[in-house]
Amino acid sequence: MLFLADNLKDYVILDTGDGMKLEKWGGYILSRPDPQIIWEKQEPGLWEQADAEYIRSSSGGGKWRFRKELPERWTFGYGKLRFYVRPTGFKHTGLFPEQSVNWDFMASKIRGSAKKDIRVLNLFAYTGAATCACAAEGAAVVHVDAAKSMNQWAKENALHSGLGDANIRYLQDDCLKFVQREIRRGNRYDGIVMDPPSYGRGSGGQIWKVEDDLFALIKETVKLLSDSPLFFIVNSYTTGLSSVVTGNMLRILLRSGSVTSSDVAIPTANRKVYLPCGTTARWEV
Repeated sequence: MLFLADNLKDYVILDTGDGMKLEKWGGYILSRPDPQIIWEKQEPGLWEQADAEYIRSSSGGGKWRFRKELPERWTFGYGKLRFYVRPTGFKHTGLFPEQSVNWDFMASKIRGSAKKDIRVLNLFAYTGAATCACAAEGAAVVHVDAAKSMNQWAKENALHSGLGDANIRYLQDDCLKFVQREIRRGNRYDGIVMDPPSYGRGSGGQIWKVEDDLFALIKETVKLLSDSPLFFIVNSYTTGLSSVVTGNMLRILLRSGSVTSSDVAIPTANRKVYLPCGTTARWEV
């Protein structure tokens, strides 16, 4: 079983191969590296259509090579949501479209609940796509990310999605420290989603390594679930970290309810090939 993001309209993977993916974001075509694409290209002629290509450097990092002038940013639409995307210096565009499969899941859980005043916590919240998906269904969302620039981008996405008046609280903070303070304050959440990085360094110089620190973070965070929670989601982009691993963590720490874990993937345009995009483990009642 795959968690398949197959309801995308403004995003299409035109082709994949030789360590690269050719993607159409609205009206613009980008070529970006992906280390898991170890097969050959199926449509070599399509790649000349790329408006921009990210070129990796042998010394690390890389840069964009633009074949034509692109706008500073443009709009990606998903249902009633609207997000800004742009090529960044770190290869990314500010959005992970494969996560639409989780946006739909969370929106459905919120919409189908008889509970009022649903509260959601989004950790490592990036540019706020999950925040917007939950807020659009009426949930109050606490959005936590350590990067000021990402939080600002998230606010702009919320405004672009017509959620300027939504109950969203943006916090620039270390996720574990925030969770520990919320436990002491007695705050609780009906839904929790987290997208922890493989590796990172906190504002105080502390090192985050997913293999060493993820279980401890989840163990603390489950303490924030309300008495009648809806979901707990852990996403991972760490190569080699199986969905079975994150699924096991949720099964160990949350004895009731059910856990489903799997790879996340997006079908390519010809639907013969699926692009792997990390893993998701979901707990729900």
